[in-house]
Amino acid sequence: MTTELSFWGHACIRLDREGRRLVVDPGSFSSPDALAGAHAVLVTHEHADHVVPDQLRAVLEAQPELEVWAPASVADQLAGVTGGAERVHAVVPGDRVTAGGFDVVVVGGSHAVIHPDVPGIANVGYLVDGSVLHPGDAFDVPEGAHGVDVLCLPVAAPWLKVGEAIEFARAIGARTLVPIHDAHLSGAGNALVDRLVSGLAPGEYRRLSMGDRLPLG
Repeated sequence: MTTELSFWGHACIRLDREGRRLVVDPGSFSSPDALAGAHAVLVTHEHADHVVPDQLRAVLEAQPELEVWAPASVADQLAGVTGGAERVHAVVPGDRVTAGGFDVVVVGGSHAVIHPDVPGIANVGYLVDGSVLHPGDAFDVPEGAHGVDVLCLPVAAPWLKVGEAIEFARAIGARTLVPIHDAHLSGAGNALVDRLVSGLAPGEYRRLSMGDRLPLG
């Protein structure tokens, strides 16, 4: 029973297994095709590069089987969609849910600090099937995440420097690192980050192009 992880731009990944499809963070910088055929969507936080509520609402109306799990700040923006509370679920750290046939543990809690003058918001990460960690916009090290198969590693953002990404990768100790959250970078910037992180962080470093698939287990 093989799961395939694919990259759909910026912070968006997709997991496919036996005809079931789970999408994480289909935001404004990700491919419009990311949500095609999705059964479940996980959203880490309310920033537009991670979710576009109007776009997600339209997909919810068009795909009756689709369900969404997200912090309350995002779930509230999807209020009124057909099916309501049966399809849009607010989550907090510590929750454990089944999303599109995948086992998901909700971790994290708060978005990393951008600047003291920028108000803080909720941010959750997701540990999927105990093997794939998507942290959203924070470098919290959740219990039970050490040694996961894949860490989706943010590598560029207003809230981070590359040294913090390296230390987070070291703390998680994943077998494979898949860089995400990189729409801020040029091609040269990506090359620089790839060289630094792959040279200083443990695990196999795998940059995926749009739609590339990585078999897991």
